[in-house]
Amino acid sequence: MIENSILKRNKEGFKALVFAMTFYNQTLIEMAAHAGFQAISLDGEHGAFTPESVDEICRVANGYSMSVVARVPNNQPSTINLWLDRGIQGVTGPHVETGAEAQALADACLFPPTGWRSWGGGRGTELNDDKVLNEKYGGKLGFANWANENMIVSAQIESKKAYENLDDILAVPGLSGIVGGPNDFAASLGYPGEPDHPERVKRTEDAEARAKAAGKSDGRAITLGIQDLMMGHVRAFAAEHSEIPYTGS
Repeated sequence: MIENSILKRNKEGFKALVFAMTFYNQTLIEMAAHAGFQAISLDGEHGAFTPESVDEICRVANGYSMSVVARVPNNQPSTINLWLDRGIQGVTGPHVETGAEAQALADACLFPPTGWRSWGGGRGTELNDDKVLNEKYGGKLGFANWANENMIVSAQIESKKAYENLDDILAVPGLSGIVGGPNDFAASLGYPGEPDHPERVKRTEDAEARAKAAGKSDGRAITLGIQDLMMGHVRAFAAEHSEIPYTGS
């Protein structure tokens, strides 16, 4: 395991640059590293990943000193544990709506005595190699404490109910921060298909301000994904060069 590269960048006084992925591709990870990104983010709720592909992504990314974080498919402890065992160092739990759900999310991500994360034998626990665990961390408890310090736990606030329970959510000690979900949030407010509706924007801005005041801000990173590039810079390139005359040479 490596030091969480997002938190490391923050300690240096900068936001981390994170490349977002919705499908498995090792070459994109290498390109992200060459381009200057410091971490990889996976969308496990809407993306296409298998446990094996997450394992490979973590292996390649860590080889380039980039941590991997992920929005997990759901907040079940067994699901979260499966992803953590692959080696991810940050979890975003989708559709968190209460303080109890935020607490359960944090508990699933953090080892005892801080939480209730289950000990596994994958990359996320150095393959349960006692020699490495003892020599590098001073034993399993030492590793557990190190892993907790290098874990980012974020709750995704994407409903009216979550907004109404925000104070309880922000009060959870093991929670690192919150992230938004404009489309679902707008729909829950009665504005489906209008993620930019002023009411949704106002409430999100309020949630972000309250999170920052509570020390739970999620402003650690700037994220850019392949969709952003293809539908942004690449689309602009295609439009600019789509009607260049061909002169035969």
